[in-house]
Amino acid sequence: MSTISGLPAHVLLVHAIVVLVPLTVILLIACALWPAARRRWIWPAVGLTVLVVALTPLTTEAGEWLQRRLGSTPAIDHHAGLGREMLYFVAPLLIPAALLAWTQVLEGRGNSLGRAVKVLVAVIALAAGAAAVLQTYRVGDSGAHAVWGGTVS
Repeated sequence: MSTISGLPAHVLLVHAIVVLVPLTVILLIACALWPAARRRWIWPAVGLTVLVVALTPLTTEAGEWLQRRLGSTPAIDHHAGLGREMLYFVAPLLIPAALLAWTQVLEGRGNSLGRAVKVLVAVIALAAGAAAVLQTYRVGDSGAHAVWGGTVS
């Protein structure tokens, strides 16, 4: 993917990632900590998780196209390196999403999971979510410095 309506696709896709990763993480954590939120929001959270995981390699590929077109600098190379790692940070979000969906299905059938399992799922959601949001920040910050560094004080 190279352009969308004449704009580099990376420029548009990266904004989707920057918004959707934290939103997905917030939903997953809410579903892990609050049963009422899980009953209402688990399926949109699972859908967003799948969407984020699917958009990440598209965004990376579009960024690599843009890098080849514009050329490299040390800052762009650093940003591209962090961007290539992004999938390793968003793919683990599928684990708490699947566990929370499984929890919801079981509880919908009248089966209750033990407190220890629920705490473990919440810890996994928090850890995976924190890592994904932190990496999103790192990639975005390095991209902003690569594009705007030295231009805006």
